[in-house]
Amino acid sequence: MPSVHLADRGVVRVSGEDAKNFLDGLITCDLGRISPEAARLGALLSPQGKILFDFIVFQAPDEIGGGYYLDALKVFAPDLAKRLTFYKLRAKVVIEDLSDAMAVVAGWDERKPDDEVGLVAQDSRLPDLGWRAIIAAQDAPEFAKIPAEAYHAHRIALGVPEGGRDFLFGDAFPHEALMDQLHGVDFDKGCYVGQEVVSRMQHRGTARTRIVPAIYEGGFAADVGVEVTAGEKTLGTTGTGAEGRGLIMIRLDRAADALAAGERILAGGIPVQLEKPRWVNFPYPGEGATRLKAEPT
Repeated sequence: MPSVHLADRGVVRVSGEDAKNFLDGLITCDLGRISPEAARLGALLSPQGKILFDFIVFQAPDEIGGGYYLDALKVFAPDLAKRLTFYKLRAKVVIEDLSDAMAVVAGWDERKPDDEVGLVAQDSRLPDLGWRAIIAAQDAPEFAKIPAEAYHAHRIALGVPEGGRDFLFGDAFPHEALMDQLHGVDFDKGCYVGQEVVSRMQHRGTARTRIVPAIYEGGFAADVGVEVTAGEKTLGTTGTGAEGRGLIMIRLDRAADALAAGERILAGGIPVQLEKPRWVNFPYPGEGATRLKAEPT
């Protein structure tokens, strides 16, 4: 499968003497687990523990200037840079929105390119997602071999959500967006914004709402943001869909009750079957749910 240019992704760079400590005190992932060879999913939360921005964090080697590059949804990159600047205070860091100069590309079912093309790493969320890279914007056409829709169909089939597509920023907790399952929250790191709420949800097991994959009957996926129902109860809302599959955010307990009662789950009025990825380790609604093939590292 050829590579794809993810034109909807932007890049925010955080560099300077205090860059590592500055970011580590703000975001959900542990900067100590990030290197030029290993990128990682992370998020900046509100003090109430809701996701304001999610991103993939890359580290640049010292020989090309060092610093951290945040691969984020492009339309929100200016707001991300602004929010990080708000926390800057006296920290010796430089925060730049490089979305016009840099591009994000991805590929799977093929070997990742050499580091000479830019910042290249395996996608830490799931091995089957493949590799991801931040490169110079003028080089992006070389990687635009297939439409971006093919990447999102691949992502959706694996059950991996993205902020701004499958959940609203400022409205979802990391557990609801499966960040705890996709290596996006390090529960053994030091303090960060919103940590108390996220840690409490982890230790008490109170995440009743989750994004789950679904198979649509008839091969057509519902529009984004419509209701998911069972009987007369609302279970949640739809996220993105492609090729008869989709991601839906639902109350797990309500879905379990509906299935136990023999009720069909409808997304936008279309019957769906819930699908359980192998990498998910929380209790799932229904028994005998189909399991996906992807395994985490």
